[in-house]
Order: sequence, then structure tokens, then C-alpha cells
Amino acid sequence: MKLAFSSNAYMHFSIEATIEKIAGLGYQGIEILADVPHAWPAGLLEERKESIRDRLEKHRLAISNVNAFMMNAVADPRQPYWHPGWTDPDPHYRAIRREHTKRALKLAGELGAPSITTEPGGKLTSEQLLIEPEPDLMIEKFGQYLEFMTRIDSPWVGLNFDIGHAFCVREDPQDWVARMAPHTRHYHFEDIAATRVHRHLIPGTGAIDLAATLRAIAATRYDGWLTVELYPYIDNPDDAAREAHRYVTAMMAKLGLPAGSEGTRN
Repeated sequence: MKLAFSSNAYMHFSIEATIEKIAGLGYQGIEILADVPHAWPAGLLEERKESIRDRLEKHRLAISNVNAFMMNAVADPRQPYWHPGWTDPDPHYRAIRREHTKRALKLAGELGAPSITTEPGGKLTSEQLLIEPEPDLMIEKFGQYLEFMTRIDSPWVGLNFDIGHAFCVREDPQDWVARMAPHTRHYHFEDIAATRVHRHLIPGTGAIDLAATLRAIAATRYDGWLTVELYPYIDNPDDAAREAHRYVTAMMAKLGLPAGSEGTRN
């Protein structure tokens, strides 16, 4: 397993500065936010793409995933993360989501990222694509994801397993890792309070049985990315990333699990 950190905690920094910070904290990879202020595909000039590639190479940081879930750039007043959604009643807004996803897939190819993530259908209303179940959205539980996948016959669609989201909807992640392993291509890793309220916490500060979850992941022989996602900590992302790295690497060492090697690249 390889440890990455999501750039969406660094909303007050450029993507170049974020790459440098995440690498300096010991992470092997970065999940790049396909949104402002980092890598909004619709407005990303070739010069910026080259700048991102150069900075990744300089700091020997791999891309774990491209996060095409959030769309702050659209400035939708309803919610900045999952609107516009795939189920928006306005066909023009659905088109914005569709075109953004296509651009994010193209960006992933240009940057050498293995996958992108998208929102799982949005609110209910009248180089892989990974679906990320989310509390209170159309696909929030694994059973709903599995039902959805019975209608999809493509090797290019898979699951982004967010362990915190699973815990929020009372599907303790360690109980689902093995079952979902055939679909899982990437993990989001964070903690959640015992209340199961959907707020990402630094690993070790919530109630998820992270040791059991890591053991379950290791048992599936997963050797991909665990991306720590702590976007609520934008006011102090360095400390959050540092504490998360310390906790997760220490736990993996205690469990005898390899955390990859420095400079590992996809």
C-alpha cells in the first residue's frame, strides 16, 4: 500500500506549493483536485499542466487520483461540492457535470493519473471512472453501488472506497473491504466521530476501527493508494497532514504492513 494526501485540504495554496508541502511531509502521492484553485480542467493552460508535471517530478511525488467530485469553480449556490450533479433536473447543469468529467478524464491521462473520482448521482430530485458513495446522496451504501453496477458493463468503471463515508451510513468499513475488493480501485482514508456525522477527522481522532480496516485491506492484497482526505482542515493543512502521516505510518508499521517505498510512481 502507498500513502497519499488529497490536495483539497490546501485550498489556500497553489497546486505547485501544495505538491511541495505534501512531499515534504513524507507522503508518496497526491490526489489532485480537478477544481479551483488547483487544476480546474476547463481553464488549465498547457503551461500549468507542464508546471504540475515538473513539480511532481522534482519532488518525486506520484498522483494517486484526480478528484473530479468537487466543482467549486461553478459557484453553484446550493452546495459547492456535488452540484451540478448527474441527476440535476436542469439538463444544462447535467451537461456541465458531464463535460467536466470528460475533461477530468483527459487531464488524468495528460498528468499520468490512474483514475478520477466523481459524485455518485447527486441529490435525489424530481483513466478509470470511480464512483464514490456519499452519505445522503443517491448512492450512499455499497448495496446501492452494487445494484448500479449490474447495469454497467465496463472494466473502466470502479469504486472509490471512502472508509469514512461507509462508517457514516453504518457500514463499518472493515466488514465491507473484502466484499467490495473486486470493485475497489482506490481508497479515501479518514476518521469519523462516534456520532457518525459526516465530517472528516484526522485518523486516530475518531471512532473507526482503523487497525481492523487496514488489516482487511491488506488481506485483499491491495497494493494501490490510500489517500488521506482532510478537506475540513484548510486553515491548517500542514499540521493535519503531518499528524495523519505519523498516525497511519505508525499503525501500518505496528501491523507489519508495508507502506510502499519513497518515490514510488504509478
